[in-house]
Amino acid sequence: MVSISNLLMQNMFPKGMAMPKAIAYAIVKTDKVDSLTLAQLLRMDYIPEAYKISNQNRTLRDALRARLKIVQRHTSVTNSMHLLLAKFIFVNPSQLIGISKYQYQQLANLESLLNDQILDLEKQLYPVLIPNQDIQRLLWIPGIGKMNAFNIVLEVDDINRFESVNNFYSYCRLTPSARNSAGKAKQRSSKDGNKYLKVVFSDAAVHAIQYYPVIRKYNNSLMRKKNKQIAKTIIAKEIANIVFHVLKYKTNFSRRDGFPNNKFKGKDLEHTKSLQWPRVVSPYA
Repeated sequence: MVSISNLLMQNMFPKGMAMPKAIAYAIVKTDKVDSLTLAQLLRMDYIPEAYKISNQNRTLRDALRARLKIVQRHTSVTNSMHLLLAKFIFVNPSQLIGISKYQYQQLANLESLLNDQILDLEKQLYPVLIPNQDIQRLLWIPGIGKMNAFNIVLEVDDINRFESVNNFYSYCRLTPSARNSAGKAKQRSSKDGNKYLKVVFSDAAVHAIQYYPVIRKYNNSLMRKKNKQIAKTIIAKEIANIVFHVLKYKTNFSRRDGFPNNKFKGKDLEHTKSLQWPRVVSPYA
């Protein structure tokens, strides 16, 4: 059996491989084995440099991640309410009686509490994040609302740490990983990168398809050749491409200036977002 240390010395692991993976592949896991693996990784310069988010953004980012957990809980409670009604084939909660009515009311109270917590947390973030110029630019991009813009700015922190848009795709989990075996290659969703940005761009893709006819038409053309999930990921990737250039070059997604000139895949978007709150600064200025 070949150990991880031997594989490292034989240069059989790709440069930049994540340290936890190298340790996880080991059959024998002891402090001595793991320390030897770490020493070999360090000696061969195989430990990639980690990025540390700024202290100010870390607090805000953690608050947004906490909000996401509340949102997920809120969704779970709402689904339970619908399932309870579906159990009795009811449409109106007033049709419920006895313990079922009490159960539904408890769920409704919890749903209301969670919704208030979500809104209160958002209001705490508005004064700090809405005046941010990067957020103001992102708000004009198809499918991106204020909460998605908040998440992108805080999860990315500094767009200049990505050398190219392809690096940004990988970090956002928008590039599929490949598994090669017996001459056959299979692609699957990547588990490397930032899972929160994956959620953000997937959500942006859904809204862009819903509200922009050009994007909806493009999505329909993709679905004639690919499944629904892959089509959505392709659109999410294109939105990430726009976000990368807007943040990288401080340009505005508008008809008048900058990349990509209010276009999606080279086609003009008929729908344009209106000037309204929370856009405190016009990107046309």
